[in-house]
Amino acid sequence: MSLPTLQVRVAEALELNPLIRSFRLVALDGAPLPGFSAGAHIRVQVDPVAGAAPDWRHYSLINFAPEGSATEAPAEYLIAVRKEETGRGGSRFMHERVKQGDLLTIELPKNDFPLHTGPGGTVLLAGGIGVTPLASMAARRRAEGLPVKLHYAGRSRELLAFLPQLQALLGDDLHLHADVEHGGPFEIDLMLDRIPAGDRLYVCGPKPMLDAVLARTQARGWAHDRVHFELFTTPVVEEGDHAFEVELAQSGQRFTVPADQSILDCLIEHGCDPLYDCKRGECGVCETAVIEGEIDHRDYVLTAREKSLGQVMQICISRAKGPRLVLDI
Repeated sequence: MSLPTLQVRVAEALELNPLIRSFRLVALDGAPLPGFSAGAHIRVQVDPVAGAAPDWRHYSLINFAPEGSATEAPAEYLIAVRKEETGRGGSRFMHERVKQGDLLTIELPKNDFPLHTGPGGTVLLAGGIGVTPLASMAARRRAEGLPVKLHYAGRSRELLAFLPQLQALLGDDLHLHADVEHGGPFEIDLMLDRIPAGDRLYVCGPKPMLDAVLARTQARGWAHDRVHFELFTTPVVEEGDHAFEVELAQSGQRFTVPADQSILDCLIEHGCDPLYDCKRGECGVCETAVIEGEIDHRDYVLTAREKSLGQVMQICISRAKGPRLVLDI
């Protein structure tokens, strides 16, 4: 279900590094914008290909102010966009075509990645552009006077955005990792070894990082609700992906889903109107009952038992193992 929309003006578009561009968005009349909570995002309407139908991309709202009221009626929204050369075109639109003074249509803030209340400290792990929602979480914990640490990892220090703001906010509680300086990727187990019992972990970054964190915490017997995550990547074609047929049982329609397209995007392309939100297998909005066929589950929503039953799937990211799926649509 779509949220109400509003138009905003791009007050500033700034190149932070070769991959990341930030945008300050303000109301057309200069009034305060609707408030948001740490972890929230807005969806921005983009035109990925000239002449194509508009689409939407969601970007986390960034706040560095350690005051509890900073996000209640903000004068502006701050977002950052990483350029994805192999993506669906939204990031290229934001990098190459949006400039200061332009108007954008956005949906009101929504939070699918909220901070939880309760005792214990908060540990944040960001991979690349995944720092954007975690920065707001760090500011919120500072405003509450609660313990928080941020681990921020990337290929090189030059590609880590917002370092001055994060260092001013967190001081010694900011831990940076650049692969080229450390001779390898971030050491997840070393971080986990140092997290006190009862602390919660919030992770936002690319799929390999998230998969590794979930595997390591599960192996250590961590409770499911100690690890919270948001995935900052678009689904990619994996080795062995193949085209397959999808039949919609309620209408009898049949479509061929190419190896490089999701079921969801295939249905949208053919004029269907399925429910969806994140397009990354996190939110569960696009969950669909499966009548026939073997599912290649790639989501982060279903439990292992639910996946083994093979009765439902997240059509934004999961695929068919065989040649055909029949969906209850």
